[in-house]
Amino acid sequence: MVTIFYTIMLAFSLVLSIAYIFLWRKHFDVHITLVYALIPVANLGYLLYSKAESYEAALMAQKIIYIGGCYLLLIIMLIVFSLCHIKLHSLVKVGFMTLSTLVYISVLSIGNSEIFYKKPIIFYTVNGIPNLDKKYGFMHTVFTTMVIGYFALGLIAIIYSLIKKNQVSRRNIYFLFISEAVSIFAYFLGKITNSNVDLVPLSYVCAQLMYLLIINRISLYDVTDAAIDSMVQEGDKGFVSVDFKYRYLGSNHTAREIIPSLKDLTVDKSIKNNDTVKDTLIRWLDVFRSDNSRSQFYYEKDDKIYLISISFLFDGHKNRGYHLFITDDTQNQQYIKLIDTFNDELIHEVQEKTAQILEMHDKMILAMATLVESRDNSTGGHIKRTSTAVRILTDEMKKDHFMGLTDQFYRNVTKAAPMHDLGKIAVDDAILRKPGKLTDEEYAVMKSHAAEGAKIVHEILKDTEDNDFHLIAENVAHYHHERYDGSGYPDGLKGDNIPIEARITAIADVYDVLVSKRVYKEKVSFSEASQIILNGMGTQFDKRLEPYFVKARPKLEEYYSSIEC
Repeated sequence: MVTIFYTIMLAFSLVLSIAYIFLWRKHFDVHITLVYALIPVANLGYLLYSKAESYEAALMAQKIIYIGGCYLLLIIMLIVFSLCHIKLHSLVKVGFMTLSTLVYISVLSIGNSEIFYKKPIIFYTVNGIPNLDKKYGFMHTVFTTMVIGYFALGLIAIIYSLIKKNQVSRRNIYFLFISEAVSIFAYFLGKITNSNVDLVPLSYVCAQLMYLLIINRISLYDVTDAAIDSMVQEGDKGFVSVDFKYRYLGSNHTAREIIPSLKDLTVDKSIKNNDTVKDTLIRWLDVFRSDNSRSQFYYEKDDKIYLISISFLFDGHKNRGYHLFITDDTQNQQYIKLIDTFNDELIHEVQEKTAQILEMHDKMILAMATLVESRDNSTGGHIKRTSTAVRILTDEMKKDHFMGLTDQFYRNVTKAAPMHDLGKIAVDDAILRKPGKLTDEEYAVMKSHAAEGAKIVHEILKDTEDNDFHLIAENVAHYHHERYDGSGYPDGLKGDNIPIEARITAIADVYDVLVSKRVYKEKVSFSEASQIILNGMGTQFDKRLEPYFVKARPKLEEYYSSIEC
């Protein structure tokens, strides 16, 4: 009857181990595999003991049985810690393994020393059932303490996970608890009852059953491995692995189809001197190696665009090399290209509309300035000529990078020049159109056009987004009659307190007045006008602008000679 029980337990353990082989995945904990390898061996020991007909056979069977006691219980405890996500330091694991090994060495000494079983050890049978009459040595006490310790640590880990670890499967915890409880019950029941039938083989089979139930879903709980397996099964993801010395470790079929040059590589050989992957793998890895943040690259083949993502290759917790993950990114890139094209077209359209609005805005300002000029007693065209004169003068300043002023600044000054006399709209016609000399009172009213012009420009441009142009235009209108020596109007500013845009406009404005005919005066010659301007340098005008006026003089005379003024 005893032999039949042990035979059935051995048969069950073998069947369950075979089932495990069919369910095995490469990412299963190696300790679980050891359980299914060792339990049939331990159960075989019980069967051999039940059939032992001699002292030697019984001792050999005992030594096989203790494989389970010394190693299986340790391995089961380590499985509990692993499934409960409780990390044991490697030195602790080595310590436990060393202890189990020392105990098992003492088991192997049975019959030759008294450290595990004391002599004499008497073999006898009762009703055909073999028995060993023995007394326990010191190492057996160590063995019992070790077994109790393994059981206790496993139970503590299970209870702790049940209370604290909400990321651990409750179902797995319950199965682990059942396995531990049955093992404890079987082990200590046999010690208490001294029954001829040891229930430990039954506890081993129960443990195998529980672990089969656990591993049936263990892949689903391991999100990382499940995700990788799913991607591999889909067949549209490529994987390439290389170690730190650029030795090729392997790739999957999809990667080799996407990058055919991978077929020329040999596993374990360096790719550094392989020209077929010089512009792909080697280039990508070199960039990633120099800067880990640059981990993504694109590879085009057969109208498809693939995204290459590089990361470090880990073997457990050890970094061993580089891993390249290849995905088809064609749709995303086409979508991005479509968006970029749309954005470019939209930007172009906005720029066109903006240019049209700015052009309309400039024309309105010019029309307004022309309207003001039509009320003046000049021959007309003053605002246009002044703007051209400003441009000729600033072209010379740009060549010398005067004061570091930007091209945009010069464009803004030229654009603002027509607005310098907008304030005359607030001057009475009787004064504005008077052919003769103005009285002091009339001249005071005339001088008010500068401040009034600044107010008008401010109101016109206050909502514009171009703040730089707004400020320049307002300064040109406000301060173009200020003099460098401080004797000008409306505020009597002096030197560099006068904005540079107003100092530039002042030269162009006075020059145009001098060389143009008015109802109250005749125009003067170019040489006389230039001499007046030069004589005013340092008093009326900024002395630093003199060289640029001198350089601009030929072009100014050429321009004014080509028009009637």
